[in-house]
Amino acid sequence: MTRIYFYFFLTLCLAIALGSCNNDETFTTDSNAKLAFSSDTLGFDTVFTRRGSAVRYIKIINNNDQPLRVSKIFLLNRDKSKFTLNVDGIPGREFQDVEIYANDSIYLFATVTIDPNDPVSVSPFIVDEKVIFETNGNVQEVTLEAWGQNANYFPSRFNGGQPVVLTCRNSEISFDDPKPYVFYGAIFIDSCTVNIPEGTRIYVHGGVAKNDLFGIFNDGIIYVLRNGRLQIKGTKEKPVVIQGDRLEESFQDDEGQWNGIFISRGSRGNTIDYTTIKNSNIGVYVDSSAQLTVRNSRFYNTAGSGLLAVHSTVTAENCLFYNNQVTSVVLRHGGDYNFTYCTMASYGIRASALGLSNFRCYKEDCSVANVYRLNASFRNCIIYGSDRDELEMSDASQGQTAGIFNVKFENCIVKVQDLISRGQFVNFLGETCDPCINGKATDKVFKDPNKDDYRLDSLSVAQNYGKPITTPRAITIDIENTLRNAQKPDPGCFERQQ
Repeated sequence: MTRIYFYFFLTLCLAIALGSCNNDETFTTDSNAKLAFSSDTLGFDTVFTRRGSAVRYIKIINNNDQPLRVSKIFLLNRDKSKFTLNVDGIPGREFQDVEIYANDSIYLFATVTIDPNDPVSVSPFIVDEKVIFETNGNVQEVTLEAWGQNANYFPSRFNGGQPVVLTCRNSEISFDDPKPYVFYGAIFIDSCTVNIPEGTRIYVHGGVAKNDLFGIFNDGIIYVLRNGRLQIKGTKEKPVVIQGDRLEESFQDDEGQWNGIFISRGSRGNTIDYTTIKNSNIGVYVDSSAQLTVRNSRFYNTAGSGLLAVHSTVTAENCLFYNNQVTSVVLRHGGDYNFTYCTMASYGIRASALGLSNFRCYKEDCSVANVYRLNASFRNCIIYGSDRDELEMSDASQGQTAGIFNVKFENCIVKVQDLISRGQFVNFLGETCDPCINGKATDKVFKDPNKDDYRLDSLSVAQNYGKPITTPRAITIDIENTLRNAQKPDPGCFERQQ
């Protein structure tokens, strides 16, 4: 009897072993066998007002005629993630050898825990994560996306990559909620004045997007149409901030997170005061015949220019442009421009701080171009940086046509070398720029450009080089509301405090 039991047990074990081997052989190893998902993005649409959790799920589908073994499923940020998973009834953040039968599916549940009272560096506006699937050498992913702060998501949390027209029938709209705003998609302001009062924080969600209207583009656009108007009314005590929505320490200084502010041709009465604009492709773009007045504002950490104006009208006072990855301020195809007490700083890149031209090319070799007269005035400004020439000027007529390139610098600190060595602008110093200081590489100007400190150094050549500004309006304070020297103010946006 014992022997009978022994042989029965041995037979059973062999059957199980053989069955297992045959089962292993049925799992496809074809690299073309991929998973399918009920959704490639798992969105948590809850906006938390206090600490809480939410659960969502997707189906992981095997559409193949053979079973599939997923060698690994894991969260990209693993233990640092705010998400946890449950795969086919098993909780965790990483799973191995997950089996899915032929033409079958399993469920993946994701849980996120959010405390909206955490600082945005800990709980950002957009809490995103990737679930990674490795199968037969293939790597696939599903995005998890939750909202980490109690904010105003405008026009909605699901508007990414989509245009929306904001209109109020020639009336006004104010973004005056004390909670921050997170902008999604391309927002077009039409037949409406949009007021952004002091202290408002706007975080623009960017990234690569695609739709039928724009094709593939960088998302996150504030676009003021001809009949629209944007009035940003920050104060020294409560400035307005417009920036990308990635506030984690590793992202907060990155440029190109969103597209920028675009003021369309013909739009008038746009104002920006005591505002910080950063992390964008372009800070502000001002198109043909549009008008902008900007005061006491900062434009930095942009992938393009801090200000790009084309055939338009711009007045700028007490403004700071720096860490722009191309020319900081570009005034192109003519227009009317007045800059007073502005600092344009360009360090560490081969691009100037200021570029001026009176034409636009329509062919690469500029054999076809349109010329429009340029009127540009710079008073008490600093245009400086690490390159040989921090000022570029291009006159389509090469000085042969009077009245189409009218540029004047007064009481400015500039840095030019090649510009004045040949061609049209050899007499730039003394004619176009007068009085001016042409700085040298050894001159002290700013306190510490390496730390983005553009206050004047105690030995700065710019000290007391300005002149009092009384027209068209008196300017008696700097960007930080410091009183300027009544007789000998400092050029640039900062008045040095003794």
